[in-house]
Amino acid sequence: MRIEEAIQQKKFESEFQKAHINIQFTANWLSQSLSPSLEPLNLTWQQFNILRILRGMHPEPASIKVLTERMIDKMSNASRLVEKLKQKGMVERKACAADRRQVDIVLTEKGREVLDLASKSIADNTEKTFSTLTVEEAVQLNLLLDKLRSSC
Repeated sequence: MRIEEAIQQKKFESEFQKAHINIQFTANWLSQSLSPSLEPLNLTWQQFNILRILRGMHPEPASIKVLTERMIDKMSNASRLVEKLKQKGMVERKACAADRRQVDIVLTEKGREVLDLASKSIADNTEKTFSTLTVEEAVQLNLLLDKLRSSC
């Protein structure tokens, strides 16, 4: 569906404004399309992102600062997300040996198991969602998005 139809707006100030709105709308749409994959596992998209970061850093732990820097959604509260994941038994907080003021966050076995299930579900969903694009179109889309972010 074209962005004009999706948001019921016929005119835009410019193609750049239209692209901006289209990217924001599509990012929201993608997030909402992933939610059903995570709901049965009692995870939010932001919690899933924290678990993925921790898996990528394994066996090294992560601090809240590192998690915040690496998160996709920079507006998320990493401390709150880690606390929720700790309550679910998916992460542990440990005192940092090098800096007693810092707390290290590590993935638990339960966290790894849930992350594996979530990753499989998200991968299936992503394949279905992006099936309307060719590999070449996906490459071009990635190049354009990277180019857009490099202007900042």
